[in-house]
Amino acid sequence: MTGVMIVTGASRGIGAATARRAARAGYAVCVNYQAAADRAATVVQAIRADGGTAIAVAADVSDEGAVQAMFATVERYLGPVRVLVNNAGTVGDFGPLSAMTAAGLRRLLDVNVVGPFLCAREAAARMGTTRGGAGGSIVNVSSRASLLGGPNEWVTYAASKGAIDSMTVGLSKELASDGIRVNGVRPGLIDTEIHDVSPGRLDRLVGGVPLARTGTADEVAEAIVWLASDAASYVTGSFIEVSGGR
Repeated sequence: MTGVMIVTGASRGIGAATARRAARAGYAVCVNYQAAADRAATVVQAIRADGGTAIAVAADVSDEGAVQAMFATVERYLGPVRVLVNNAGTVGDFGPLSAMTAAGLRRLLDVNVVGPFLCAREAAARMGTTRGGAGGSIVNVSSRASLLGGPNEWVTYAASKGAIDSMTVGLSKELASDGIRVNGVRPGLIDTEIHDVSPGRLDRLVGGVPLARTGTADEVAEAIVWLASDAASYVTGSFIEVSGGR
């Protein structure tokens, strides 16, 4: 399945790698970003230079109106949405429980949980076969932290990704009759800027990875694009662990 794909949080890291990989697979891609317009433009330029189609659209995924406007813009300039990749996220307050703040937790949940639900709602309203759509796919970017818990570092982040796991399973069952598959990926220690909140974190933890190295954003992107594709046509409610065995 190709067509139009929205990748949230696509100005860097896993989102940017997914946008580029999807474009190579034939998708017209919406590179969503919140504030990094220059970085999103760089991703779009790279896709176009490679012969692909992409646009950058600013939207805070936790803002309902902004999400609705983003989908409307994508439909206007690219066409009907066939794939949504819920990738945008934040780590919130890094540290032990004592470092948590109410404001930080609310912002974390707004971006990491409310945002994906809003985007999924808008995608389903357009993709659903009972609503005149052609079906489609939603891929949620979770984290191995949802299963490992993130003790002493980001328990709140891990909890938000646990919510994404539950959302993935629930929506896969709710939306199956509407021709929409819903799956997730759980990246592990991937060498992206998300770990910059704790310099040296990757080096400190890589010893616990059976494959003895960190992963790359491109390796996660491969799993995401496969789940979105027709090659995964009988896969829904499932997760791919991209974690080197950790």
